[in-house]
Amino acid sequence: MVLILSACSSTSETSSDDNGKTSDSGTKKHKIGILAPAVTHGWVAAVAYNAEARAKELSGEVEYKIQTSNNAEEMTSQLDDLKTWGAEAIVAFPQWEGMEVPIKQALDEGIKIVNFDIKIDVDGVYRVAGDNKDMGIQGAKYIVDKIGKEGTIAILEVPSSGSVSELRKAGFVDTLKELAPDMKLLTYATQFTREDGLKDFADILIKNPKIDAVYSMDDETSIGVLQAIKEAGRSDIKVVTGGGGMQEYFKMMPDNNDIFIESALYSPAMVKDAVNVALKLLNGEDVSKETIIPTTIVDKTNYKNFLDEKSQY
Repeated sequence: MVLILSACSSTSETSSDDNGKTSDSGTKKHKIGILAPAVTHGWVAAVAYNAEARAKELSGEVEYKIQTSNNAEEMTSQLDDLKTWGAEAIVAFPQWEGMEVPIKQALDEGIKIVNFDIKIDVDGVYRVAGDNKDMGIQGAKYIVDKIGKEGTIAILEVPSSGSVSELRKAGFVDTLKELAPDMKLLTYATQFTREDGLKDFADILIKNPKIDAVYSMDDETSIGVLQAIKEAGRSDIKVVTGGGGMQEYFKMMPDNNDIFIESALYSPAMVKDAVNVALKLLNGEDVSKETIIPTTIVDKTNYKNFLDEKSQY
C-alpha cells in the first residue's frame, strides 16, 4: 500500500453534466465512475487530477463522476452512490483496507472494475500499475553506471509502505548482486516525505563519513536527502535516486552539477491508462487483466520532456 501523506476533512465529488446524452455518433455515452482518496497534494492527489483529466478528454464517449474519500467506509458509500448513478465501470484507487467486499459486490452486479496501483484479492478485477521491482532494477543500473562497481550506497527503505518498498528494494539489491557484488550497502528506514528524508539522512551522514550514492525510493524523500547533503556540506555523494515523478524534483536536476539526480518514473498520470482500460472493456474490447507500465528514468538529460505546469505533483 502506498503511504498517504495528508487527507482532506471531507469527501468531494465532481461529475460531467451530460445526464445520459449521446455521443456524436448517436450512441449513448458510457458511464464511468472514479474513486480516489481525498488528498489535497502530492502523488495521490495527482491521481485524481489525471483520472479526471482523461475522463474530460473522453467526453465525446463517456460521462464521468469522480468521488474522493478519507477511509474505506466513505469509499464504500461512494461506490454505492456510483452504482445508483448507473456506473457501468469504476476506476478505483482503493488505498483503504476493507474494500474487497464492496468491490466484489459491484463485480457481481456486472460493473467492470479497474484498480489503479493497488492489488486486491478479488477475482475479476482489472489492474493498471507501474513496475515497483523494475524501479529498483533501473536504480541499481543507474548508480553503477555513474559510480562504477565499488563504493558505499545508502539504501532508504520505507517499511510502512509494504510491498512498494519491498519490491523496489528487492529489485535494487538483486541487481547489484549481479552487477556490483563488492558494493557496500547501508540500509536505513525512513518515510515518503521530505521532512523524514531530511531528518533521517542528516543522522545517516553523521554516522557515515563516506557515502558514494543514495538509493532513495521516492522523490519527496530525495528532496529531503538533497537538503541534508547541502546543509552538511558533503561532496562525496555523487548520485541520489528517487521515484514517482515530482515536478519540483525534476526542476532540481539541472541545478545540481555535482550530483546525478534521478527519478524512476511511477507517474500518477498512469491512471489515465486505467480509464482507457475501463472504456475498452465497455466497448467490448479484449484487455489484459493486468497492465504493468515499464519504468522510465528521468534525469537532467531528459527532464524537460516530463514537465507539466498543471500537475499537482
